[in-house]
Amino acid sequence: QLQASGGGLVQPGWSLRLSCAASGRPFSIAAMGWHRQAPGKQRERVAAITSGGSTNYADSVKGRFTISRDNTKNTVYLQMNSLKPEDTAVYYCTYYSGSSYYMDISSWGQGTLVTVSS
Repeated sequence: QLQASGGGLVQPGWSLRLSCAASGRPFSIAAMGWHRQAPGKQRERVAAITSGGSTNYADSVKGRFTISRDNTKNTVYLQMNSLKPEDTAVYYCTYYSGSSYYMDISSWGQGTLVTVSS
């Protein structure tokens, strides 16, 4: 089970940190990720992190978003800075079937809504 939290309504330029707590399966050996889906758009991967801590970001968020993980808490985070209206979306936490984010996604969280608006 993946439980995401931290979404909300913020103004452009503000920051938010999303959290996703995982339970029921091994956490430290799996890659984790964050995807998002904006209204009327396809779901896209925003960021991912391997079991070893290597990260990958979508071009649209590079330099603004940071993914991290705490294996002692079975939690993955997404620190989002300098938020833009185009970052408005439902954000989903994802659990990969192996240590790399090139592998299949085996589980999706329930999503948390981020709205960036003045």
